[in-house]
Amino acid sequence: MDKISDKHNGYLDMELLRFTTAGSVDDGKSTLIGRLLYDSKAIFEDQLEALEKASINRGEEQINLSLLTDGLRAEREQGITIDVAYRYFATPKRKFIIADTPGHIQYTRNMVTGASTANAAVILVDARNGVVEQTIRHCFIASLLQIPHIIVCVNKMDLLEYSETEFEKIQRDFNRFSDKLDIKDIRFVPISALKGDNVVDRSINMPWYQGPTLMFLLENIHISNDQNYIDMRFPVQFVIRPNRDEYHDYRGYAGRVAGGVIRRGEKIMVLPSGFTSAVKSIDTMKESLDMAFPPQSVTLTLEDDIDISRGDMIICPDNLPVTGQDITLMICWLNEKPMRPAGKYSVKHTSRDVKCIIKEVNFKININTLDKNYADKSIGLNEIAEISIRTTQPLFYDSYRKNRITGSLVLIDEGTNETVCAGMII
Repeated sequence: MDKISDKHNGYLDMELLRFTTAGSVDDGKSTLIGRLLYDSKAIFEDQLEALEKASINRGEEQINLSLLTDGLRAEREQGITIDVAYRYFATPKRKFIIADTPGHIQYTRNMVTGASTANAAVILVDARNGVVEQTIRHCFIASLLQIPHIIVCVNKMDLLEYSETEFEKIQRDFNRFSDKLDIKDIRFVPISALKGDNVVDRSINMPWYQGPTLMFLLENIHISNDQNYIDMRFPVQFVIRPNRDEYHDYRGYAGRVAGGVIRRGEKIMVLPSGFTSAVKSIDTMKESLDMAFPPQSVTLTLEDDIDISRGDMIICPDNLPVTGQDITLMICWLNEKPMRPAGKYSVKHTSRDVKCIIKEVNFKININTLDKNYADKSIGLNEIAEISIRTTQPLFYDSYRKNRITGSLVLIDEGTNETVCAGMII
């Protein structure tokens, strides 16, 4: 694994951490991200000038850092976040992609889309309000999406005179319900996003807190083991046949490594045909590699001429995914139109496109109480449920817990071509 990490750093120079922020309305998510960017010197001068001007126009006494992420006019007017806002920045240690997701109940789907690729989730709790229903909801979604690392930021500590007692109470309340969920790593940080306490710089107002700042955690949290390096999975996205004399016989299979490590000379199998061969080369735009691993995008060539097309999967013959048409999923419904009982939808799974029928709704989750409702079979916008589907052709998949890429899919309405559902395979 250390060799893989070394190679990873060699190819990509710096590790990339994707993290999402979540919390109730006015918990200070946008202010926190603004503070991270501001204190880590990741704001350009012209952005800073525009920020100062916008803050003055709003009649505010100091720079309003939340305006950095609330880019939509409707959000600025209401002072809330209503869509997922992505921000990119880097420090000398890491590159970051932030997904700032909404706090309102009706935007649960936005958190699902924003958090689906995250390594970590930063969940904000207002120190004055403590753990509320939205905190439980966001924690449950983070658990459902198998986000490996949760950082709970207890914000607005300045409004409680930086009380250690209040911080410890929130910690106990959070742990009481999070013990029921599948979360591997939870950290707690007392902060003030407005004042900057424990965000990038250590707070002098909370000497009782000896733990790391939020930025230190983001820069140093261990994520190299978050990928599945055991089960080789390579969904073929495109077959490359250059129409040039120097590459006359070249036939390459392009895609992104979804799991495991692919080595030159290694025996492989192609699904669904079952034909076997060996990896002849692993090519990128710049060079040929000895090995490839998630999340690299590469082109493979094989020793034998095999009929392979988009949607096929290259795997290790000794480590097969599940192949099947009857699949059970945890889903979040993303569309205003409710799910149709026994409805027909298109399925996109890795690079494979098939059709399916909804066989059954097994139960819905009440994400305020985490209870299962077996009686109500109607699924509407933002609701989370377990369903069973049957596909027209077999899919090659793993459980979402095992592999977040081969274990996820989306359903698409054939009439409108809208993505209506995000699914995690059980």
